[in-house]
Amino acid sequence: MTREGIRIYEPADFEGMRKASQVTARILDEIAEHVFVGQTTEEIDRIIEAKVTEYGSTSATIGYKGYKHASCISINHVVCHGIPGPKTLKDGDILNIDVTVIVDGWFGDSSRMYVAGKLSRKAERLIQVTHDALMIGIEQVKPGKTFGDIGHAIQSYVEGHRMSVVRDFCGHGVGKVFHAPPNVLHYGRPGTGAVLEEGMIFTIEPMVNLGRPETKVLADDWTAVTRDKSLSAQFEHSVGVTADGVDIFTLSPGGLFHPTYSQD
Repeated sequence: MTREGIRIYEPADFEGMRKASQVTARILDEIAEHVFVGQTTEEIDRIIEAKVTEYGSTSATIGYKGYKHASCISINHVVCHGIPGPKTLKDGDILNIDVTVIVDGWFGDSSRMYVAGKLSRKAERLIQVTHDALMIGIEQVKPGKTFGDIGHAIQSYVEGHRMSVVRDFCGHGVGKVFHAPPNVLHYGRPGTGAVLEEGMIFTIEPMVNLGRPETKVLADDWTAVTRDKSLSAQFEHSVGVTADGVDIFTLSPGGLFHPTYSQD
């Protein structure tokens, strides 16, 4: 069943989504120890691809529109869709790692931030605001709310900390397909957009810049960067609307979703 072009899944479908999402979350937990100064992003991707196979899943990104890697790895001022390569991580680099796997036809999609070496104060603040903005957006997810409510909550929080929300990329419907309606904007006005209903499944994945929100895509047709070269961060969960709230499918099994939690 669909509503305004948005697929409505049955409660039983949530288990399939949860299974795929937990493979993604486990891989993102286990890759943390491989993020360090001197490491290359292509080696991180190689390890991710091996883990995708180890857990009996399939990469959703290898072969997607010609893409050749099991992850997107976006460093510092790269907003999203960074391509793994021979570049080595430097002390203080922050990076978003985005992984999507397919298990029994279900797509588990998530990303989170990592740090190589010592985290600078401004990067730490950016990461914290971005993480909290995602969770504040997720708090809006329940039947009767709108997608505009989600975007407004994220935008208000981010701009209240004198940072900016990227407009050029958004969350999306997910489930039995990689990308589907709706577009989940991370800015907006309360009460606007489609109304949330039980059974909807989608990602929320705010990208937040320390500077201005404008981005540009490089000549490789994938890598998106901040136009002003300011730092950017992103966190992403796949969620489902339940009868009375939200099911976050991609929760970290080890409590490692935030890069500094493991250091507590």
